[in-house]
Amino acid sequence: MQIKIKKLKANAKLPKCHHPGDVGMDLYSMETVTVKPGEHHYFWHGFALEFPEGYGAIIMDKGSISKAGFVHMGGVYDAGYRGEYNTLLVNLSDKSYTFKEGDKVSQLVIMPVVIAKLKEVKKLSESARGEGRFGSTGKK
Repeated sequence: MQIKIKKLKANAKLPKCHHPGDVGMDLYSMETVTVKPGEHHYFWHGFALEFPEGYGAIIMDKGSISKAGFVHMGGVYDAGYRGEYNTLLVNLSDKSYTFKEGDKVSQLVIMPVVIAKLKEVKKLSESARGEGRFGSTGKK
């Protein structure tokens, strides 16, 4: 599948898969910034995408960044969005962390999605799980 990408800022490093068959394209910091414990930071990526309806672009955590105590917040992009992509990271660790310009901060996955139409009903069908929540499968 070919996806159109538009560079919005001169120093933007475009998303890239590093190995054949990789699903996630790495996204990079465009600045050097230190994020303290408990802080969050928006990393703007300097590009916009165009892809067909029936697909979505999802921002996902990078394993190496997760190990440092960071998680991303939000990150679902619809096919009709033409603005600049970004990643919002939150530092859940007890240490400050410095990202340098060009460092990987997250990854982008393009995937097919179902565009659902909701139908309100009075009753749902029975299932084996029912209304079971956390722990519904037991502790072991």
